[in-house]
Amino acid sequence: MLLRRLCAIVCLVAAPLIATAAKPGSCVSVEEAGLLLNKDLCVSAHVYDVVQLADGTRFLDVCSPQTPDEGCRFTIVSLPQDRGDVGELTRYRDSDVQVRGVVRPMHGRAGMLLNHARQFRGGPPKFEPNPKLARGFDAGQDRPPIRDPNLRSQGSPRSFMNTRDQETRTAK
Repeated sequence: MLLRRLCAIVCLVAAPLIATAAKPGSCVSVEEAGLLLNKDLCVSAHVYDVVQLADGTRFLDVCSPQTPDEGCRFTIVSLPQDRGDVGELTRYRDSDVQVRGVVRPMHGRAGMLLNHARQFRGGPPKFEPNPKLARGFDAGQDRPPIRDPNLRSQGSPRSFMNTRDQETRTAK
């Protein structure tokens, strides 16, 4: 009985310590993020400018104005189709931001795709389905989106009760 109480007290004291130790680390700098390709992490950066291309693609310029474009090794990109989910980016000009996402190689430099506003608050990027898996699928179809041999019927519909395979019974 005493041992059970002692274990309960130890668990109550240790649980908050374990919970605080399990929190994720702080954000990494732009320089460190450029070296951590294909990792989901938080990047802390100062946004010097927001650049928009003619096609609607927007970039958060995280390199100082003194750094030439060839010397900038990291970028944050927002595509035109994500404009509604990301919102207005000009409000982040001349401010420090923390953005979570997957760092990927982009045209000779490292970059992060910004496709949802929750990434500024540490949330995950928007889910993007794999187009190779969804090809040829329509929700109105009666068939499954993939061809799984385990979902097919094996043989004719009544192959286990075929009339020619039935045994004849003798009358009593």
